[in-house]
Amino acid sequence: MKNNIIIIAGDPNSINSEIISKTWKKISPSLKRKLYLIANFDLINKQLKKIKSKIPICEVQQIDENSITKKLKIINVPLNFKNPFNVSLKNSRKYTIKCFNLAHHLTQTKNIKGLINCPINKRLLSKSKKIGVTEFLASKCKVNNDSEVMLIHNKKFSIVPITTHINIKNVSKKISINFIIKKIETLQKDFKKLFNKRPKIGILGLNPHNAELFYDSEEVRTIIPAISKLKKKGFNITGPLSADTLFINNYKKYDVVVGMYHDQVLIPIKALCKYEAINVTLGLKYLRVSPDHGVASNIINRNKANPKSLINCIKFLNKFEK
Repeated sequence: MKNNIIIIAGDPNSINSEIISKTWKKISPSLKRKLYLIANFDLINKQLKKIKSKIPICEVQQIDENSITKKLKIINVPLNFKNPFNVSLKNSRKYTIKCFNLAHHLTQTKNIKGLINCPINKRLLSKSKKIGVTEFLASKCKVNNDSEVMLIHNKKFSIVPITTHINIKNVSKKISINFIIKKIETLQKDFKKLFNKRPKIGILGLNPHNAELFYDSEEVRTIIPAISKLKKKGFNITGPLSADTLFINNYKKYDVVVGMYHDQVLIPIKALCKYEAINVTLGLKYLRVSPDHGVASNIINRNKANPKSLINCIKFLNKFEK
């Protein structure tokens, strides 16, 4: 049985040390014993002092099944910095990638339920490409053919964007019949593993009012044919649905609402669920989750950060036996 949970401290220039501190104060002793933070020890120590947090921390060299410490265990990753909340982009990028690489390695080789990454600025994962953690870890896990899926999950309902961190002008070019089918197949496969049920899926169109199903629209050319093929395979899927009315109330009919692009479904779930939702990557070799919010650098050291999403991440991972 896998028991431990890795947390990647994430972006140094963020509220992450605050949400980690507040989370530590709210979770049970049994959960605290399972946590390992991948971070620079000196950075976390100085950030906690800055925000006047006194949670106990200690540096450890590895995952230790026999550890009885009541402190937050930190596996140290090197980082050069002067100001703990103003680390250079260059150093932050090197540090963040080292943290993810270590977490990726440990999650595959040690007694780990899964990993949580605290929020990061997307610039830290690539100098040139617009990629998020979903795409970064999919590459690390050698996931083929864009089959990884970003699931934003809440106990009320969940959403999936078919395309993730790409410019809106490229969405129409990216979606295809096979691309949609691959994403939905990954969604159903891993949703059944996680929640022990076959999801009822509602899929949105791309255009306003589904382009009234005009003959040369993406709905007619791509989305409807993909839905038809999935139905023939036995998927419980309905669509294309109109995005402008679904989230008034009809979203409650579905376990998962699938949209064509990031903001089409991320905005509604954040508005409806606020800090209750979490980000789950499907299709990897391990479970990866993260809080469903950003680095919030505008409220650093102001005691305004809400730890609820991080707490939900820990509780979510802790439920699963691996």
